[in-house]
Amino acid sequence: MTQPKIGRAIRRRGPQHELQERKLSRYTVQITNGTTTDEEGTIGYDRPLRTFFLQAFPDPETDECALWLGAFIEENPTLESIIEAARARGYEVRGLTREMMLAMLKEAGPPHPPSLGERLGIVR
Repeated sequence: MTQPKIGRAIRRRGPQHELQERKLSRYTVQITNGTTTDEEGTIGYDRPLRTFFLQAFPDPETDECALWLGAFIEENPTLESIIEAARARGYEVRGLTREMMLAMLKEAGPPHPPSLGERLGIVR
């Protein structure tokens, strides 16, 4: 089974006002646009944003990705929606295993309630 890459994502204050680190799972997949392939594309689920994300084709100088989906709250709430969003832009995701899909779907789990910032209208 492919193990996810775990990266630091967000630090927030917990119930006892201590800083907690949130983690994102990241899986390496192949992304192609028909002429070019990124062997190190990244797909995963971002719990705080409640969205699946996909990143590929980083610029060697700026590290900015040509393909970056799932950067906004509930932008791609299902695995199917992130794959379709990539296809709509001319990209295909390859190498996504059953184990990866099941792990991401489990991580997405039941819907998460809006954050305090969202409820107060600070975050949209």
